[in-house]
Amino acid sequence: MPTTTEDYQGFIGWVLSLMERFGEFGVGLAIFLENFIPPIPSEAILPGAGFLAYAGLMSPWGAWIWANLGSLLGALLWYGVGAALGAERTRAIMGRLPLLKVSDFDKAERWFDRWGPWAVLLGRCVPIVRSFISIPAGITRMRMLTFLAFTLVGSAIWNGIWIGLGFGLGPSIEPVLAEWSGVLSNVVVALAALAVVAFIIQRLRTLRRRDPV
Repeated sequence: MPTTTEDYQGFIGWVLSLMERFGEFGVGLAIFLENFIPPIPSEAILPGAGFLAYAGLMSPWGAWIWANLGSLLGALLWYGVGAALGAERTRAIMGRLPLLKVSDFDKAERWFDRWGPWAVLLGRCVPIVRSFISIPAGITRMRMLTFLAFTLVGSAIWNGIWIGLGFGLGPSIEPVLAEWSGVLSNVVVALAALAVVAFIIQRLRTLRRRDPV
């Protein structure tokens, strides 16, 4: 079992060493930022935290608690945006930000229209929706205690599943990373680069359709 992340190479080693350096707080910060930068997926962050916990380099409970706090703070900020701006102004602002899409907000709004307050709990376990489900909750001025409770329960379930997977699969992941972290890092970087290029192309097409020359 590793006692340091220096045993791993490339991008994967860098990410694990960064998480180790900032500890459980870094997990919470990353999950907080996920609310505003969708390309940062919790599905990649949280298993890494679980793996570090398996390796004895992080507390699993500490990572889980900080991840929940990061989720809750990000949700509260989006709730405040929805309450302060309303639906149309929020939609207009999201349409102008490079990393956010109006369709993501519309999807979260449809979820809320269908499920009501329960959408906050359920939405925290659905990619993309989990980042924006707090906006319609804020627009409708959902009761704060209910919002906080549902957000915390949904986030705790989601974060616990992914951290638990990283921890539980640690014995299987460790020998693979120890031998192939360099190769896997190159694959991850290549896929990330392709995803960024595809994202930029999609955004440029959207802006061109919205603002034709």
